[in-house]
Amino acid sequence: MGKDLADAFPATRDVFERTDAALGVPLSRLCFEGPANELTLTHNAQPALLAHGAAAWAVIRDRMGANVVAAAGHSLGEFTAYHAAESLSLEDAIRLVRRRGELMYEGGAKRPGAMAAILGETQRSIEDICAQASREAGTVVPANYNAPGQIVISGEETGVERAIALCKESGAKRAVRLNVSGAFHSPLMETASDGLAKALASASFSDPHFPVYANVNAEPVIDTQRGRAALLQQLSSPVRWTDEVLALARRHPDALYLEVGPGSVLVGLVRKIAPSLKTATCGTAGEVTQLGELAAA
Repeated sequence: MGKDLADAFPATRDVFERTDAALGVPLSRLCFEGPANELTLTHNAQPALLAHGAAAWAVIRDRMGANVVAAAGHSLGEFTAYHAAESLSLEDAIRLVRRRGELMYEGGAKRPGAMAAILGETQRSIEDICAQASREAGTVVPANYNAPGQIVISGEETGVERAIALCKESGAKRAVRLNVSGAFHSPLMETASDGLAKALASASFSDPHFPVYANVNAEPVIDTQRGRAALLQQLSSPVRWTDEVLALARRHPDALYLEVGPGSVLVGLVRKIAPSLKTATCGTAGEVTQLGELAAA
């Protein structure tokens, strides 16, 4: 991931070199060459994803300039959004997400759990289903409100299994267990909160140059104190992505919504949530090159 960007643009090579220096390990080589099973480990995947997003942003930010009106990121992507808004330097952002990944992995080892994607509408609310499953089997909560008909649940193994059964009884089309190392965005991650709070406190954090919408409440953040608090709270709270996109769409219905980084998952979700929005992906050298045409269209 990211190799074509690094080959095409000096600014992206600089991002990957600074990432390696900040971590003291050759993360860029892992991004470019793998192996995939090592790259997908939480403590590697999180800084790798941020580095890829920051590398793409390093090229396109001059093209976007003052035209950027807001940013948002899904889970770890919220850190990338704060970096883009110049709240966090690349080095601080990379070290933060590396530490976040370590803490989440450790939290999963201390309090093992599971996650599952619930696909299709349910007759009962997901909150009601999770509450019943928690009473009957074990703690489980909604973790990601990704899009209509796509919600991820997270919690203790027994609670997740019971919630899956209840969701199917309530009309869900499918329930897919996720290959994760812990019950992210759930109360089981609270053991990681102290460590992340210390890491956030030690990082240099500035007021964002444009609003960053928070996962925890879908509200725009424009100051340092609320930014730090939102990043800490989202560790064990649900990602309210649907509400974020709707809030952005209400304020900026005519904007171009760019997914900066690898893949097109978020663009797909945005199209489900607010089909009228103009979207584009910007994670490869070709997509970055085409950005000027897309922004002018």
